Amino acid sequence: MELHSGFFSTGRAVARTYRQSHFRVTFKLDTKKSCGAEGAKLFFDPVLSYTLGLLVRGISQRDVGFRVWIRIVPLWSAAQSNSEATNDMKHTLIVLSVLATCAAASAQSSVTMFGVVDASVTRLSSDSANVTGLASGEQSSSRLGFRGIEDLGGGLKAGFWLEGSLAVDNGGTSYRFDRRSTISLLGGFGEVRLGRDKLASYLNVESFDPFGDIGVGGNGLNNMLGGAAAAEGTAEGSHPKRSSNIIAYISPNIGGLQGQLQYSFGERPSNQPNNDRGNIVSARVSYQASPLEVALGYAQLDAGTAATAVTYKATNIGASYDFGVVKPMVLIATERGAGRGVNAYTLGASAPLGQAGEFRVGYTRFNTQNVDDADSSKLALGYFHKLSKRTVVYGMLARVSNDNNASRGFAVSSSSLTAPLIAAGDSATGYSVGVRHTF
Repeated sequence: MELHSGFFSTGRAVARTYRQSHFRVTFKLDTKKSCGAEGAKLFFDPVLSYTLGLLVRGISQRDVGFRVWIRIVPLWSAAQSNSEATNDMKHTLIVLSVLATCAAASAQSSVTMFGVVDASVTRLSSDSANVTGLASGEQSSSRLGFRGIEDLGGGLKAGFWLEGSLAVDNGGTSYRFDRRSTISLLGGFGEVRLGRDKLASYLNVESFDPFGDIGVGGNGLNNMLGGAAAAEGTAEGSHPKRSSNIIAYISPNIGGLQGQLQYSFGERPSNQPNNDRGNIVSARVSYQASPLEVALGYAQLDAGTAATAVTYKATNIGASYDFGVVKPMVLIATERGAGRGVNAYTLGASAPLGQAGEFRVGYTRFNTQNVDDADSSKLALGYFHKLSKRTVVYGMLARVSNDNNASRGFAVSSSSLTAPLIAAGDSATGYSVGVRHTF
């Protein structure tokens, strides 16, 4: 037989076709919401030895005008009995029963698949070497993700967010939810969030950089004292973008004021020396009332070795004001730890050009403490042009000047294009011309 079911006035279509030697079943469900009926199954007679499992997340009671039609096209041979045809008709009635149960479910939920595909021709050069190739994620990190939310009633909601990096240039070697993997409970009290996420204190680094701390133009104000190798005892550096094993609380937005507090577990057993290594406390307080935004961030990371404890501390404050014709912004950041320190600031602006264009400029200065002649400066320019609501072409150019004891470069994304050697005292230049599409 052939089964067709489900038509709604709006929604998404999900279709599955199941084949067996004696029949074909096509199930089509068109929904605008998902909900509670789950795991319903259709069992076909033993002669066909077939089980069809409908994993239907239902239709909310708020959906009206629910209509189902089923058309049966017999595929059985003339040798088959009328009783077999009657059995197939009974299976059709089971389908109707399952869909009716789904329509009566009360839980309202939704799931969204989203992503960014960003690729560019990029050249990175220093006084020592250069490389040219295809980069992934110069304007925005390429990614694929899934997020969803379920209304539990009484103002309480449950949500999840699973997001992983993509390498457009070479396809990558694996896919995992390295960017974000969280589950949340939300309500009038705010949000409690568990999993891997961006550090609250890092949000200022990208929010008050016109290039979003990415690509050749990004300011690079995270991990200013070094990654995991240089900042021993940390999982991802002295002040990384993200951390795993986070429990977080995000307050409700009250008149534009909002707070966020996180704790990341290092998960070292108690019998290890210096077992606090890897623990992170991060916080952010922000005020946003268009056109003004101001935010303060702080993070403290426990690190070091089994014999010696080290604490890394990061503080930043940023502000922006959108005048319409131009949006200036400023970010001041510091990091301290292991007897070292870096102070930095970014001055930037973005300005619309016509109906579809935008110009961005950013200047960043690094001042290294405790080391002489180790400062750096960076100037970045960029133009972004919208071809549609979701597709942008762009060009970016940046220049880094290092003192004799500094070797800073570019905030390239997680791309397979490896940055060239930047020796101490080298100047460096980078440019990217690319396209980004979001979905």
